[in-house]
Amino acid sequence: MATPPFEDEHEQLRETLRRFVETELRPHAMEWEDEQWMPNDVFLRCAELGFLGLKYEERYGGQGGDYLHDSVFAEELARCGSGGVGAAIGAHVNIATPPIWKFGTEEQKQRWLVPAIKGEKIGALGITEPDAGSDVAGIKTHAKKVDGGYVVNGSKTFITNGVRADFVVTAVKTTPDGGHHGLSFLVLEKGMEGFSVSRKLEKLGWHASDTAELAFQDVFVPDDNLLGDENRGFYLIMANFQWERLGMALGAVGKMQHLLERALQYVNEREAFGRPIGQFQVTRHKIAEIAVRLETSRALTYRALQLFIGGHDALNETTMAKLLTQRNCLDTADDVVQLFGGNGYMREYEVERSLRDARLGPIGGGSDEIMREIIGRQLGL
Repeated sequence: MATPPFEDEHEQLRETLRRFVETELRPHAMEWEDEQWMPNDVFLRCAELGFLGLKYEERYGGQGGDYLHDSVFAEELARCGSGGVGAAIGAHVNIATPPIWKFGTEEQKQRWLVPAIKGEKIGALGITEPDAGSDVAGIKTHAKKVDGGYVVNGSKTFITNGVRADFVVTAVKTTPDGGHHGLSFLVLEKGMEGFSVSRKLEKLGWHASDTAELAFQDVFVPDDNLLGDENRGFYLIMANFQWERLGMALGAVGKMQHLLERALQYVNEREAFGRPIGQFQVTRHKIAEIAVRLETSRALTYRALQLFIGGHDALNETTMAKLLTQRNCLDTADDVVQLFGGNGYMREYEVERSLRDARLGPIGGGSDEIMREIIGRQLGL
C-alpha cells in the first residue's frame, strides 16, 4: 500500500527499481568498491531504463514524471550495497543536472541535459573549495570577463564524479568581492585547456564513486556556458540545496529500511546459548530502537517532501530532515554492526561498509553544524 505522498504508480516504480538494484547493482557492489570505480556503463544502463530522467520532460528524453519519482529512485538506490554507487548516480541526477534544467537556455539543455539523460555525458557540481566548504560566499575561484567569455582560475575539491565528469556546473566569482551578489555559474567541460583533475581523493567510504580535486588555470569559458544571469549564482546554489538535502534524507531512510531488514534476518538466524539471538530482550529492544528511529526519520522526510513538491517554502523542514536522518542512519549502521558482532566487522557481511558510508552523511551536503545554524536562524535566533 502506498504511503503519502506516494501513490500506486510510485510503488510500481519502486518494485521495478528494487529488482534492478538487486539484480544489476548489488551483485557488483564489492567489485566496484575494490576497484574504487563504478563503470560508466552503469549510467548508460540506468538511462536505457529511463531512470536518469524520471522528473524531466519527454522532449529532453525524460519520463515526464516529477520529484516523487526521483524520490523513489533515491530511496531504492540506497539498497545497492555501496554508498559510492548511490553517490555517483545521485550526484548526476540530483545535483549536476537540475541547475541546467531549471536555469539553462534551450540550447544549453540540448547540449548538456539531453546527453546527461541518455547517460552519454556525466555531470558534476563544482562548489566546494579547499578554503570554502559550507561558506559558499567565501568562494575564491574567479572568472575574469574577456571578449567572448571568461577566463577562470582557481580550484574545487570534494567533487563527486569529478574524475569522470564531462561537464562541471561550477560556481565562480564574477566580481572582485564575490559573495552573495558576485557569484555566477559557468559550465566547464572536459578537454578545455587549463582544466585538469589535480588528484583523485581517497575516502573513508563511498569507494565506488570518484571524488576529485579540480584545478583551473586560465581556462577560457565561452559566454554560451554562462548558466543563468551573471552575478546571480548564489540564488542558483540556494535553489537546489533543498532538493539535494531531501535526496540525502531519502537515501538515508532507504538505507535504514534495508539495514533493519538485514538485522531482522540475521538475529532470527544467528544462534547463541541454544536459541536465535533475536529472542533475547537486549536484541529485541535494540531492534525496536532502530525501528522507531527509522519511522521518525521517514515521517519528517516525507513531510518535508510533501511541502517541497507542493511549492511551499520547506527550508526548515528539509534542513531538519537532513540533520535528523544522517545522524540516525549513522547510529543505525553502528547498531547493526554491533548486532552482527564479529561478523559485522567483516567485509563479506557488508554492514561494515554501511557504517563507513554513513559517516559522510553528517558532513556532506551541509554539515550538522550548518543545519543547526539554519534551523536556529529560522526560529528567529
